[in-house]
Amino acid sequence: MRVLGIETTCDETAVAVVANRLGGGGEILSNEVMSQIAQHAAYGGVVPEIAARAHIDVLDRLITRALEHAKVGVGDLDAVAASAGPGLIGGILIGLTAGKAMALALGKPFVAVNHLEAHALTARLTDHLDFPYVALLVSGGHTQIVAVDGVGKYRRLGSTVDDAAGEAFDKVAKMLGLAYPGGPEIERLANEGDPRRFDFPRPMLGRAGADFSLSGLKTAVRQEILRMGPLSETDVKDLAASFQAAIVDVVVDRVRSGLWIFSETFGRPTGLVIGGGVGANGAIRRALTRLCGESGLRFVSPPPELCSDNGAIVAWAGLERHALGLHDDLSAAARPRWPLDAIASETHHGKA
Repeated sequence: MRVLGIETTCDETAVAVVANRLGGGGEILSNEVMSQIAQHAAYGGVVPEIAARAHIDVLDRLITRALEHAKVGVGDLDAVAASAGPGLIGGILIGLTAGKAMALALGKPFVAVNHLEAHALTARLTDHLDFPYVALLVSGGHTQIVAVDGVGKYRRLGSTVDDAAGEAFDKVAKMLGLAYPGGPEIERLANEGDPRRFDFPRPMLGRAGADFSLSGLKTAVRQEILRMGPLSETDVKDLAASFQAAIVDVVVDRVRSGLWIFSETFGRPTGLVIGGGVGANGAIRRALTRLCGESGLRFVSPPPELCSDNGAIVAWAGLERHALGLHDDLSAAARPRWPLDAIASETHHGKA
């Protein structure tokens, strides 16, 4: 099967073509991504109106390029998939409408993909991981631990009660005067700083459950910056390193708790998966690799380019759902909020 996937939920316009392999897993035939970082950098964050206009400007060209690079004609596609949420409503509408139009014109099945589901299923594209497993989804808008028991079968084990991890990275980076996006800048400077210089709090550490809270950590960094006054280059590096170390400690603790909750309900998972933009952070990946090594659990960390927003993971999620006959009609709505729990309920009741 070959499926084209369209992703426009935030500030990347992306289109890809993915095929399944006979032995399991998938093959990325093309994966075209147009970043909008330059357009949003001056504002220190994503401006929804600018993002929507940028999607309109490049989407048709990216679709053409993805098909050309995949050496696939439109008639060779088995289905068309597009992200329908969660995300910025203006951008979602553009990609969703394009996907529906293609499916209608070609007479092909259409799949409205949940962006979080796409991240949760990426390990099956790259590593052919069997169900059930645990997924840590960490990005600018989401931080949650999910039990993945099958396509469309998800249970949230824990999530943030305030800031998402990516949001915390970006806001702390802004406090330190770093360029947008802040996450990669924090990681770069943290590699040169002292993570023990500042003893920042580790919210929720040791608490029951697997929920996160990162607002207090962000506030603690802000208070330290205000207390210190003008920051030297060394101060900035040490603040970045100490902040990142706190994030890593929180993530490891919450994931450990999430794995325990999973084992009580589903038994031993086949592995731990990370997805979302923050999933590209090397310090978090190394810490989770050690955590899984302690318990003999497989850790699947897709390539960084598949952790950030892209069309390949959308196409793959569309392929997985298409293979099970889980299609959508052309009335599928754009959904700025769309929890994975809702996906599970809809699939179970045959509404997909």
